[in-house]
Amino acid sequence: MDTADTSLLDAERAAAEKKQAHETNKLSKRLHRLVGQAITDFNMIEDGDKVMVCLSGGKDSYSLLDILINLRQRAPIKFDIVAVNLDQKQPGFPAEVLPTYLKSIGVDFHIETQDTYSIVKKLVPEGKTTCSLCSRLRRGILYRVAQELGATKIALGHHRDDIVTTLLLNMFFGSRMKGMPPKLVSDDGKNVVIRPLAYVRESDLVKWAEHRQFPIIPCNLCGSQENLQRANVKAMLQDWDKKFPGRVDNMFTAMGNIVTSHMMDRQLFPFETIKATGTPDPDGDIAFDEEEHCGPAEPATGSVIRLVREED
Repeated sequence: MDTADTSLLDAERAAAEKKQAHETNKLSKRLHRLVGQAITDFNMIEDGDKVMVCLSGGKDSYSLLDILINLRQRAPIKFDIVAVNLDQKQPGFPAEVLPTYLKSIGVDFHIETQDTYSIVKKLVPEGKTTCSLCSRLRRGILYRVAQELGATKIALGHHRDDIVTTLLLNMFFGSRMKGMPPKLVSDDGKNVVIRPLAYVRESDLVKWAEHRQFPIIPCNLCGSQENLQRANVKAMLQDWDKKFPGRVDNMFTAMGNIVTSHMMDRQLFPFETIKATGTPDPDGDIAFDEEEHCGPAEPATGSVIRLVREED
């Protein structure tokens, strides 16, 4: 290879590296902006909070911890972070990976060891989904740990795609319009649970984990089980996103643009008592039209629960 060819290859390599650095910088800014926006929109973290970040060893929780640590450095408020992992004693679980990583980044952490694996395998018949029982056991333990550590918030790594998937699962199998809220009070009434990644796409988290080279630990107890309904719905959404770009974004945005008068929940809207007033109503139904619109439109004012977020 002559000097000219070598110079050309070097130039191409330098251009590719520059482009990659530019894309990574854009990704970093987008992730930190969206997480910061979600925290602000839902008042997730307040001055003096101690945030317990639940770390599973997957890309989502690693990214959550990483981004929160970076945001804390420039936040206008002061808050503490403690990373918590629940070692469920799964066979082959590399127990040394998380402590080694957490020590290397200098964050406070706690490893809680509870053999939930044996309980799940004992109680759930072979071939049946273990997720439900595993989640209940894990949730109870983490709630207790949060109290013991004095945590005021419990941060989970669920992202935008998880939220939309949960909405569809509840619709398909639970007959409920119920999603996964960015912030809620836990079922024991003692903890506030937050999801700072609520505005973040899973695809961005995949890229961020690759860039940061997190030591990913696969879940062999529940996450890799085949034919789970969640996996099926997730695959459906991914297919939609490829065929119809923007559809999943619209579904997510719709969860914050709820027109209660055009649903069917009698506890949210007084259908039994409404009467014609003779006054035009911008929220009124176009009764005989098959479709109100065929594309995106600004939602009507009035009885609308809105979620406003900054777009990419």
